[in-house]
Amino acid sequence: MTIPLRLKTLGLSGLLGAAALLAGCAGPLHQAAPHDPDPEYLLTVTRPGVLQVIDMKTDTLARSCPVPGKFGSGALVPSPDGRHAFVLNNLSEDVYGFELETCKLVFSARQSSGDVRVKTFQSIAVSADGSELYTVQNPVRRHLDRFEVLPPRLAVYRIADGLEAQPLRTFPVNRRITKIAATATGEVILGGADIEAIDTRSGAVRTVSALASWDRGPLWSQPDAFAMHSQGEHRNEYLMPYTAAKFTSPAQDMATAQWWWGMSRVDLATGKAETREIFPFEFIVFTLVADPRDPNILYGAFNTVSKHDISARKTLKVVDLDQTYYSIQISRDGSRLYIGGAGNVISVHDSDSLQKTGSIRLPGDMSTADVRVAYARR
Repeated sequence: MTIPLRLKTLGLSGLLGAAALLAGCAGPLHQAAPHDPDPEYLLTVTRPGVLQVIDMKTDTLARSCPVPGKFGSGALVPSPDGRHAFVLNNLSEDVYGFELETCKLVFSARQSSGDVRVKTFQSIAVSADGSELYTVQNPVRRHLDRFEVLPPRLAVYRIADGLEAQPLRTFPVNRRITKIAATATGEVILGGADIEAIDTRSGAVRTVSALASWDRGPLWSQPDAFAMHSQGEHRNEYLMPYTAAKFTSPAQDMATAQWWWGMSRVDLATGKAETREIFPFEFIVFTLVADPRDPNILYGAFNTVSKHDISARKTLKVVDLDQTYYSIQISRDGSRLYIGGAGNVISVHDSDSLQKTGSIRLPGDMSTADVRVAYARR
């Protein structure tokens, strides 16, 4: 993190304290709001590094919380109670936790130290009871004449440790892990070449859903999974979309192949998963989100917003968008879709007709940032 010269004498504790003070006194960036006993927030991160808290009951920007350090990828995770959020920032090295109603900085973890630089690629999750935070660390040791790539690991933090938290324990994991999620059974789902689960107490790893290693015979291609953005907190599930080709013969002629969207879906209450094809691959979908009223209805977004019935394996409706978007979310009652990323506007759509009903303009570019929902699960 680049620290202005006048702040270097503060030290880390002083810097974090200053950031917390800034979050509480940031003028136009932070708007005070009365206590809401049942908040429903839409969360995202914008450049140069601000957590945006949107009131989903009014579709207005409630407050903006400055995050220490430089913008990373915009990865974030809400707490299960819907009142806190944790942001991966400072070029994807550090984690900062905020109280959503006040922007108070309540947690920080700087993952790099000494000659070891640590990056985390989207991999951030909070335990089901809200007590622990998990990241997948990708460390590199910087020597005078070379870089030494070190084994990746899952790091476990205690959220109650507050500012300057250190890992309680670490466990080795495979490479290529991006988005992760915690289960109620004490595991963390790891989205990599395959979907795996790691026990956060013992470090034991099991395969949840084979993707790169699946063996369906010569009539299927290896699937291509997109493990960037996280959706599913409103249904307590983890979704991993993928594409795959089904061939007409072992010769695997691409010209006659039938292409499918598929999905690995993990129930975070049990850690159990299902993997299957869900509808034909006719256009690109960056992210999928399920309707809270019907798990068979999925919505997707990229250059279009689409609605799908996976029980019938068909697309119900497609509407062109005014620009490219990356991430889609849905309101708690299932009536509204929120489509963001790739700019400074979140597009709001009716979930039945898919027609645009409004927009939320943000004071900064979301770029690759997550769009997440935060509210207490009923």
